[in-house]
Amino acid sequence: MINLNSLGWNNFFNDSFKNFDKERYTRGRISAENKTNYLVFTESGEIIGEVSGRYLFETERQSDLPKVGDWVVITLFNNNELAVIHQTLPRRTKLSRKSTDKKIDEQIIAANVDLAFIVQSLDDNFNINRLERYLSVVYQGGVKPVVVLNKTDLCNDLEVKVSLVKERTGIENLVSVSALNREGLDEIIKLIEPGLTIVFIGSSGVGKSTLINALLGYDRFATNEVREQDSRGKHTTTRREMVLLPSGGILIDTPGMRELGLWNAAEGLSQTFSEFSEFAEQCKYADCTHVHEAGCAVLDALSRGEISKQRYENYIKLLKEMKYLESKQNISAQIEEKRKWKSIHKELKNFNKKNKQ
Repeated sequence: MINLNSLGWNNFFNDSFKNFDKERYTRGRISAENKTNYLVFTESGEIIGEVSGRYLFETERQSDLPKVGDWVVITLFNNNELAVIHQTLPRRTKLSRKSTDKKIDEQIIAANVDLAFIVQSLDDNFNINRLERYLSVVYQGGVKPVVVLNKTDLCNDLEVKVSLVKERTGIENLVSVSALNREGLDEIIKLIEPGLTIVFIGSSGVGKSTLINALLGYDRFATNEVREQDSRGKHTTTRREMVLLPSGGILIDTPGMRELGLWNAAEGLSQTFSEFSEFAEQCKYADCTHVHEAGCAVLDALSRGEISKQRYENYIKLLKEMKYLESKQNISAQIEEKRKWKSIHKELKNFNKKNKQ
C-alpha cells in the first residue's frame, strides 16, 4: 500500500474530498497523460484511468480535464487495476501558459506544484528576459521559484551572471550546478523534502533531463547534445509525467518549451516586476500604458535611473503581450457566447416544430 501523503496529499485536498461517499469513491493522483487515458497513482499502486463519459461531456475546456499532478476522484474496478475518473479536485497551485496553437486557450503545464526549478544554462542560451518571463508564470501559479544556473563547466564568468540574475530579478533561491559533472546537486536535494512536488522548467537544451537523471541516480530520460552554433537542443522529454525521487519528493518532468506565452498573468507580472507596481500606483492615469503618457511615474523612474532600461523594455513587452491576449480572450468569449445562444435557439425552434406536429 502507498501512503498518499507521500504523494503530496494534504489537508487542502482532504477538505475538497470529504463530502464524497468513501464507500463508492477513492482518490488518486495523475502521474501521466496519454492520448486516450491516464496513469494514476493510488494507494494500490500506479494504474490506468479513463475519464467518465459524463465528466467528458460536461467539460468545456481542455484545461478543466485532469492534468499531470492533479488529484482526482475515482472508482476502482477489475481488482483495483483500472479506474474511472469522475472529477478533478480543486488545484492548490498550477503552472500554465497560452496554448501553442492558434486557439486562445490555457494549457496546464503541471498541477499542484510546490517548487518550480527554473533552469537557465550558462552557455549562449543564457537569457535574463526569458527568466523574467518564467518567473511571471511561476508566481502567477502560486508556486515558489528556484533559479538553477546549469552548465557551470562551460562558464568563465559565473560570478558576473549570478550577480546579474540577482540584480535583475531579486530572486533569493538560486543554485549554480553542473549536471554533467554532478556538481552542486546537493544544494538542490536539500530543497526537496518528502511529499513535496517539484517541477523543472526551461527551454530546450538547458540540461533539464541531465539534471533529473542525476537526481534519480540513473538515466531514466534521454539526453541530447545541443547545437554548437546557437546552444539550442531538441526536446528529449516528449510528455509530462510524474516520478518519485529517492529523497521522497515527487517530480513532474515536462518537455523543454520553445514558447511560454503568458496566461492571465497580471499577478505574476506584478510580483516579478514589483517595483513597477509601486510606481504605477502613482501614475496620473489609471489606464496608463507606461509608454508615452504625461504624468507616468514609471517613465519618471526610468528617466531617474531607478529602473533599468533593459528591465523596463522587457516589462513593457510582457505587459503588451498580456493585454493583447486579454483582448483576444474577450473576443473569443463573445463568439462562444453567441454560438451557444444560436444553438439554444435552434434547439427551441426544432422543439416547437415537433410539438406543432
